[in-house]
Amino acid sequence: MPGITGPSDYSTEPTRHSSLQINSKEPFNAEPPCSALISTYLTPADLFYKRNHGPIPIVDDIEKYSVSISGLIENTKQVFMKDIRMLPKYNVTATLQCAGNRRTAMSKIKTVKGVGWGVSAIANAVWGGAKLSDVLELVGIAKLTSTAKFGGKHVEFVSIDQCKEENGGPYKASIPLSQATNPEADVLLAYEMNGEPLNRDHGYPLRVIVPGVIGARSVKWLEVINIIAEECQGFFVQKDYKMFPPSVNWENINWSSRRPQMDFPIQCVICSLEDMTTIRAGKVNISGYAASGGGRGIERVDVSVDGGKTWMEASRFQKSGIPYIADDCNKSDKWAWVLFEVTTEIQHNTEIIAKAGLRT
Repeated sequence: MPGITGPSDYSTEPTRHSSLQINSKEPFNAEPPCSALISTYLTPADLFYKRNHGPIPIVDDIEKYSVSISGLIENTKQVFMKDIRMLPKYNVTATLQCAGNRRTAMSKIKTVKGVGWGVSAIANAVWGGAKLSDVLELVGIAKLTSTAKFGGKHVEFVSIDQCKEENGGPYKASIPLSQATNPEADVLLAYEMNGEPLNRDHGYPLRVIVPGVIGARSVKWLEVINIIAEECQGFFVQKDYKMFPPSVNWENINWSSRRPQMDFPIQCVICSLEDMTTIRAGKVNISGYAASGGGRGIERVDVSVDGGKTWMEASRFQKSGIPYIADDCNKSDKWAWVLFEVTTEIQHNTEIIAKAGLRT
């Protein structure tokens, strides 16, 4: 593709922060220490988890870079960065989470395939760019469209990278057209992260951001947008990130029996107690993050220091000095995580648990 290339080897990888825990070197997958993760509401780009499926693409001429919009539309259209920047710019605060977050802990109960992750394959940022609903209007697809004129019901995003799961082809994923054309879903073609241009690890020059949905749908290094009748048939939509009962294993799995995962489930993680051997009797600060997909707010976080016999409510917050109220879009970021903390007395060895609840 003019302007950007997807390398076939790892000789041109970008530099990364030294504190990252590397879970896979090639392709590069890494996460920060969880104590660093919750030190700030917005995650710095260098501490944002790195989830890659192949070598990082290289932009050699940003003026030539474009995205092709094709498929079930009247005419294919090439959209350049200047075209996207001419559209209204929106800033959306959204938490991205790899669907494999906490996979290492899951594997202690039952072996799970895939890259091992601790609890830090999740992070929060302000993403800047054009709404996908505005971009799709450039090819005649109106806002709030579920089925396009020529039968399109899904929007497929295709990257420029090369990944082994696609036999050396590009990473790809899709979302429903109804979501893509809904301005309130805040789906972006993003070119900024925390007020700065995207860096290479996070999709420079352009990526998709699908708030409230597993990170696997927020495709980086965007090359093609296809309007299609059925869901994307790529590996990461059809043969990964699906929910099965415990009775299913790798010998009897039927991938077609389950829909692809979209909204990520509620998560609640204690991040302040990484080194349990350093805790002394007395007051202890317990803090961490809670997050839920689909823009659902966190109504409550409870903490127990006696293995779940009794519970105390933790304080929840996002922005400094502004009270967090679940589902209040005027005061809270609906697509973002909530940080929590509570200080309590601990006098002896015990089990500490945190749980989060949604508004019902």
